[in-house]
Amino acid sequence: MKSKLNIGLIGAGRIGKVHGETIAFRVPEANLLAVTDPNTDAATAIAKRCGIPQVCASTDEIFANKDIDAVLICSSTNTHADLAVQAAEAGKHIFCEKPIDHTLEKIDRAIAAVNKAKVKMQIGFNRRFDSNFARVRQSILSGEIGTPHLLHIISRDPGPPPISYVKVSGGMFLDMTIHDFDMARFLIGEEVTEIYAAADVRIDPEIGKAGDVDTAIILLRYANGVIGTIDNCRQAPYGYDQRVEVLGSKGAIATENMYPNRAVVSTAESVRRDLPLNFFMERYLDSFEREVRDFVNAVVNDTETPVTAADGRVPVVMALAAKKSYLEGRPVKLSEIA
Repeated sequence: MKSKLNIGLIGAGRIGKVHGETIAFRVPEANLLAVTDPNTDAATAIAKRCGIPQVCASTDEIFANKDIDAVLICSSTNTHADLAVQAAEAGKHIFCEKPIDHTLEKIDRAIAAVNKAKVKMQIGFNRRFDSNFARVRQSILSGEIGTPHLLHIISRDPGPPPISYVKVSGGMFLDMTIHDFDMARFLIGEEVTEIYAAADVRIDPEIGKAGDVDTAIILLRYANGVIGTIDNCRQAPYGYDQRVEVLGSKGAIATENMYPNRAVVSTAESVRRDLPLNFFMERYLDSFEREVRDFVNAVVNDTETPVTAADGRVPVVMALAAKKSYLEGRPVKLSEIA
């Protein structure tokens, strides 16, 4: 394998733009050779911005290009699994945005294709690469806070996505909470065995009409006895709310939100600071860089990717269990889904 990885970018939407700019300007170990998107204007704009030499009319052109070593799949979720299969069959290593698919059948087909072709696959759970959450993980691994007892994850978006997105997203548990399900596994280092979800439509009635929810509390029970909660909402008027706390037998560790500055304004009326960073593009910029760099290094050095295809499957099982719990009003064991 070459010392500099040649990559084809599939998808020129919001996350495609994030990854394209990350590689072009922050990951010199990789090189973007081509980009494709059904929206040619969007693909052309990214190519111009990031110095990508080729805008392809289809994914077939990228898979057929022998100079391309790996692909970044940043297209809509319903295309991920099929594209992963095609990429594997073409001998390309794969970085795939989450989730691989909304169904376990298609996920398993993609994983089987990856294993058969012996290519590498990494799933885009970028929060694992955030320095704050990595510190929480370190404290648990090292025993710094003792045996973990309680985990609380707060994850609230600054505003809901367009209804057109909600209708095809698979629902909040699969498109938003899925990051938190992955973090729940990553931080505690243990598997969840049972989930109970209480959810409702509190932000926008149109979300309910589309068959989804926008606010939820999810209770997790782990195999080792830890109890976890995930607090989700599609709207936090003050900005992107991303916090974690773990209570252990020797102490606790917690992370706060990220802010554009550390300044505090104190007057006779109030003590205040600016609002948190507004959304994931700003909040997780460094983690996007780290995850892509680790993927590139795994391919170049022939090591395991830090977030495997199997790691991509389990949060989908958790999301399906949460949805089943919400619909049936009862705790659901993951064994009922898997």
